[in-house]
Amino acid sequence: MSTFFRFVKGIFFAVLFYLTLSFTLSVFVFAQGNPAVLSSHVLCKEPGRYIGWPTIALTPAGELIAVFSGDRDEHVCPWGKTQMVRSSDNGKTWSEPVTVNNTPLDDRDAGIFATKKGTLIVSWFTSLAFDDPRYQESYPKELVQSWKRHAEKLSPEIRKQWLGSWVRRSVDGGKSWGDPIRVLGSAPHGPIQLRDGRILYVGRIYFDADPALSVEESRDDGLTWKRIGTIPIPAGDDISTYHEPHAVETDNGKILVMIREEKRNIMRQSESADGGRTWTVPHETGIWGCPPHLLRLADGRLLTVYGYRRAPFGERACFSSDSGKTWDVEHSFTIAPALDGDLGYPASVELSDGAVFTVYYQKDKPGEKTCLMGTRWRVK
Repeated sequence: MSTFFRFVKGIFFAVLFYLTLSFTLSVFVFAQGNPAVLSSHVLCKEPGRYIGWPTIALTPAGELIAVFSGDRDEHVCPWGKTQMVRSSDNGKTWSEPVTVNNTPLDDRDAGIFATKKGTLIVSWFTSLAFDDPRYQESYPKELVQSWKRHAEKLSPEIRKQWLGSWVRRSVDGGKSWGDPIRVLGSAPHGPIQLRDGRILYVGRIYFDADPALSVEESRDDGLTWKRIGTIPIPAGDDISTYHEPHAVETDNGKILVMIREEKRNIMRQSESADGGRTWTVPHETGIWGCPPHLLRLADGRLLTVYGYRRAPFGERACFSSDSGKTWDVEHSFTIAPALDGDLGYPASVELSDGAVFTVYYQKDKPGEKTCLMGTRWRVK
């Protein structure tokens, strides 16, 4: 064999080896579900103020809208407001925040989604925790004094009027908002819309003598709500450890709910096969973290994103390829690392190009308070 042919043969096998190795690595990366982060940046920072608990929605016109509780002193305080920012370029740039809700109480846990009619529905709950000595002990005295002065101005009538769980509608893209509508339950990321047009809200009832995981529906685009079911908890468990559920409708027509469970911090899951009226007893998913946000992707897979409040801190994601029967916990991955455990409540939308945009709250830099952040990413 001539030197030339030996050279060509060597090149051939080298190329073959390279292609085989590349294919093997590609398969490995895909199997691991490792994300490719396309961009990650601050969406809204309010210097000296605390931001928390966001949700994101994709409107029929392709606009991204994120809501959160902003302009706060701290994790607990009386000043929380539901605020909103927008992006018309797939999350590259964002507007300045505008305030949607500013009740006399603390407005927390902002959820948002766009109905099939284009109506925006924002959800949140109000809190008086800032007037509870158990929470006040954790904060500077000068802040607590200002909170107490505010609490003294709140009459029993005002407290009764505003304490609870709420939704609010906008039919003009968020330029104006209707009156607050009281609902039974609360969940950080709010209601979802089913394929049959009903709006379903799975939430935790806090402001009632009978706490429960309630299921409410609206058949009139969010104007009125009716309780249609309750998710049972396992015998021997305490309802006080079950919080912050979120729902998704699967390709097979079932509704799946994932729930934060604080005893072990392993999220639980319940399913309904009759439109949300009856539910299975929640079972462990194996996913450590909280709270969940669920999304059905265009390819049929389910995605859950959640905060991971132990080292290594960050926002994480996990997939199911069988409509939620199992979750690929072994190959869960970090979307965005964080400086410490004051983080989380991520929520995602799928963009038209197949990328996923996830919003969350955490600290951008050491020594700062939390801000609203976002990551655009793709699974290879």
